[in-house]
Amino acid sequence: MSDSEITIKLTSDEALVLSHWLERLQMTDLSQVVDDPAVWAPIHRISGTLDKTLPELFAPDYDQRLEAARQRLRPED
Repeated sequence: MSDSEITIKLTSDEALVLSHWLERLQMTDLSQVVDDPAVWAPIHRISGTLDKTLPELFAPDYDQRLEAARQRLRPED
C-alpha cells in the first residue's frame, strides 16, 4: 500500500470551526480523548495546516468570526 496524499476541501467556515475545536482538543490530555497514539500525528498535521492557512485566527475580532461561522454551519431547526 502506498503513502499517497489525500486532499480534503473545507469551506472557510468549516476550517475555522474545525481549527478551534482541534486547538481545544490538543489542550486536553489527548490520551483521554484519543485512545490510539497513531491518531495524534494526523491530528497535529491537520491542525498545523489550518493554523498556517487561516488568517482569521489572528484577527482582533476572532471570537465574533468564529461565532458567525458556527451559526452559519449549524443546521436550521
